Amino acid sequence: MTRTPGAVLQRGATRDDRSLRNDAEARYHSARAASESLAQPLAPDDYNLQAMADVSPAKWHLAHTTWFFETFLLKPFVADYREFHPQFAYLFNSYYNGVGAQFPRSQRGLLSRPTIGEVYRYRAHVDEAMHALLTNTPEAQWAAIESRAQLGCHHEEQHQELFLTDIKYNLFFNPLAPAYRDDLKRAAAVVQTPLRWLSREGGEYRIGHHGDGFAFDNETPRHRVLLSPHAVASRLVTNGEYLAFLDDGGYRRPELWLSDGWRAANERGWQSPLYWQQNDGGWFMFTLGGLRPLDELEPVCHISYYEADAYARWAGARLPTEAEWEAVANEHVCAGNLREADHLHPVPAAAGDEPVAQMFGDVWEWTQSAYAPYPGYRPASGALGEYNGKFMVNQLVLRGGSCVTPTAHIRASYRNFFYPADRWQFSGLRLARDL
Repeated sequence: MTRTPGAVLQRGATRDDRSLRNDAEARYHSARAASESLAQPLAPDDYNLQAMADVSPAKWHLAHTTWFFETFLLKPFVADYREFHPQFAYLFNSYYNGVGAQFPRSQRGLLSRPTIGEVYRYRAHVDEAMHALLTNTPEAQWAAIESRAQLGCHHEEQHQELFLTDIKYNLFFNPLAPAYRDDLKRAAAVVQTPLRWLSREGGEYRIGHHGDGFAFDNETPRHRVLLSPHAVASRLVTNGEYLAFLDDGGYRRPELWLSDGWRAANERGWQSPLYWQQNDGGWFMFTLGGLRPLDELEPVCHISYYEADAYARWAGARLPTEAEWEAVANEHVCAGNLREADHLHPVPAAAGDEPVAQMFGDVWEWTQSAYAPYPGYRPASGALGEYNGKFMVNQLVLRGGSCVTPTAHIRASYRNFFYPADRWQFSGLRLARDL
């Protein structure tokens, strides 16, 4: 659903107020339209796929992001709001215990109803109510509504990325290896960019979000960190370099692996990154554009923290800390192979003047840092406080965004987090070492 933004002013509202409301509505409808655009290549039978418990069906993503706006904006702020369906609050709540029970995540693919048509009607119903809310809210409530609407848009962008990672896994499960899209842009041929080391002085740095732009609460508060002298690799590790690790028995040498990683690799039968497969003696990789020959110059992708750590140890290096990563990223423009580049796949590093390449886009970069609160962090009160804070245990931080991250969604302070064994995300690595 799209609409030309327009605002109905409350009596006495200022021109600045109308501009703010126009901006908020434009942002809202842009995020909503992007989700539906991403769903266009799907066949009706694709919408309900759930090949493992960690992924969600495409239909569920479209409904859950709608539930977010209904639950945290329309119900609290619209006195006469009429729910689209009383059971949707149960079906499409992800993990917010503060607002009620949730349908089991592992069983989302069993829900043939509501149909995808009904989900789209649900989206249209909520969009219409959100239009009224954003354009007719009394001034006294505007600050709270605008803040939640902005959070909801960024939440929808997160699910756009998950939509693509999940549909990739769901399609890969099919022996036919069908493509999500067969018209994705292919990277131009390049020569191998040599890996160089950028030496970094030790000392005090500041990390965490600052400024007026949006940030999630887990990016705050901004604080000082003390770094020892270290070096950071000039680019991401490539498929070819990871293949050398493979050929050197990387998956058969326990001395390279953390104990939990060695157990995971053996129990799950890991012999290569997710989506790699050998056909007629050659390596291929499943992509959102279907099965392709492995390009050795592309960044290695879809590896767990355990695999990234084992490779780093084999290479005589280590993974960077998130503070080391952010200190470098703060010196670079936030640009790269992100979703709008329309590759939806990592591309090789291009030779350039930047001493460090691929800081943003291509793959989420594993760090060695535990996902923990920054000093002084306090989650928000109420159910929205469950957004990030309750997950700050047993996970590792990834940085930089990937080839399926929206450009407007990423920044140097952004903290992603996954369990160390997770591989279906677009995750790779950059090396670091002590000096």
